[in-house]
Amino acid sequence: MGRKQHVVNLSAEERRTLEWFISTGERKSEDNARARILLKADDGLTDAEICEHVGCSISTPYKARKNYCERGLAAIHRRKPDREYERKLDGDAEARLIKLACSDPPEGRSRWTLHLLADELVALDEIDLSISHETVRQRLKNALKPHLYNYWAIPADQDKRFVHEMEDVLDLYHEPYDQNRPVVCFDESSKALRGHKRDPIPATGIGRSN
Repeated sequence: MGRKQHVVNLSAEERRTLEWFISTGERKSEDNARARILLKADDGLTDAEICEHVGCSISTPYKARKNYCERGLAAIHRRKPDREYERKLDGDAEARLIKLACSDPPEGRSRWTLHLLADELVALDEIDLSISHETVRQRLKNALKPHLYNYWAIPADQDKRFVHEMEDVLDLYHEPYDQNRPVVCFDESSKALRGHKRDPIPATGIGRSN
């Protein structure tokens, strides 16, 4: 049998780090499992034995060992992307994009389009290279959040009806107390009032006939 590849030999500091990682805080289950795999591999367990302890597929320990030998303890986290994408718009250029989008459109245009904004940024020398309209869309979506609309909880077309019903409720509150006609108020809540106890009200005089 050939020599085992990707052997895990943790240093004392690495082992303390992994033990701390799996014992504190809320972790992703996948990250936690990879940390446990490295600890078991360092203890000398085989991949099959690790699978029994961790509850993973037979290929997972091999991948974890291989990633550890290539990336160190960073291997417990999700694999980094194959490509590093450089951000085309820095903070200053993004601020100018937002200012431009909120300004009046060019003459002869009723509004700004994503393509117009991208071309205008290049024309103003805000960026060195051209950018796609999708980049502009993503930046404006994250910055301006056009899918959110700021308005009162009651839509404008229902204001009159709401005011009318509100006045009925307020008039009811102003009526004098009548023990034969108690007013019971309920507040909306998503919580279950568990543990809240009170003595039941005796049902006297209900359902009796003379």
